[in-house]
Amino acid sequence: MPDVSSLRAALLDWYDAHARTLPWRAPPGARTRTEPYRVWLSEVMLQQTTVPHAAPYFERFTTRWPTVSDLAAAPDADLMAAWAGLGYYARARNLLACARAVASEHGGVFPDTEAALLALPGVGAYTAAAVAAIAFDRPANVVDGNVERVMSRLFALEAPLPAARPELKRLAALFVSDDRPGDWPQALMDLGSSVCRPKSPSCEVCPLAFGCEGLKTGEPARYPLKTKKAERPHRLGHAFVLRDAAGRIGLVRRPDKGLLGGMLGLPTSEWNAAPAFDPPSTANWTEAGAVEHVFTHFSLTLTVHVGAGDGDFTWTEADQALAALPTVFRKALERGLSA
Repeated sequence: MPDVSSLRAALLDWYDAHARTLPWRAPPGARTRTEPYRVWLSEVMLQQTTVPHAAPYFERFTTRWPTVSDLAAAPDADLMAAWAGLGYYARARNLLACARAVASEHGGVFPDTEAALLALPGVGAYTAAAVAAIAFDRPANVVDGNVERVMSRLFALEAPLPAARPELKRLAALFVSDDRPGDWPQALMDLGSSVCRPKSPSCEVCPLAFGCEGLKTGEPARYPLKTKKAERPHRLGHAFVLRDAAGRIGLVRRPDKGLLGGMLGLPTSEWNAAPAFDPPSTANWTEAGAVEHVFTHFSLTLTVHVGAGDGDFTWTEADQALAALPTVFRKALERGLSA
């Protein structure tokens, strides 16, 4: 079994020299921790997306809503529009619910324990542990995909994901300590991002290479093992780009529950194997081609139709619509506007 103490010391030394500079992060060893609001916001944004993609959103959010109380006061529609492009829109609704709970129930101050954080709306085990460790310097077992990969390789774990997750969490817990608990998870994340990458890991510069059981096998990139995924189903749909006499785009607010809930979108048909062509208004509809989009659980082909008319829609200037729409609808609108 790898020597946990030696590995931990080696990684923290490496982190001191190679830590990424991120807008939501305090430098290694800093006595003043990052404001909890910024840690929480960044962690929610970074779920299911990358640092380069999330960083501009983070900067815009914290400029527009500098505190959690500012965010709590934001109208739902403004928050959802600002979130457009980050995906997984239930996170945006949970973000607002959590901000409002912190503002109304905690006086605008985040609780400082993992258990109390976990009681907030929309805060799961990972986010609670991350905020407790990074913002409050409390020992917490922060396990994301990067940490799972590092642990799987360090211990050459032969059990495949997702069944291996409980064991990987147990192994990660071996490294949790009162010594620099806030820096430790960030060091692991940086290692997984820059060195212990999913493909082509840079083992020759890895500070943990001396104790890595996966490297000893000669095939470190083999880990973590994964259960073969079922084939992602494919759905079809129609999207309608309706313009009024002023050239504005007719948008609709999607139901609060379900995929892209609460977001502005183009009118569409249902998304299934054989969607009915059911335009939202009478117009001389012209087909403008199709766009492809991949969601977590299915892929989608949307056939785009353009027309002119009026009706009970949220009429929006084209440039504003392009900025506010989720990616799938932005693709469809771009296709419609280019027709």
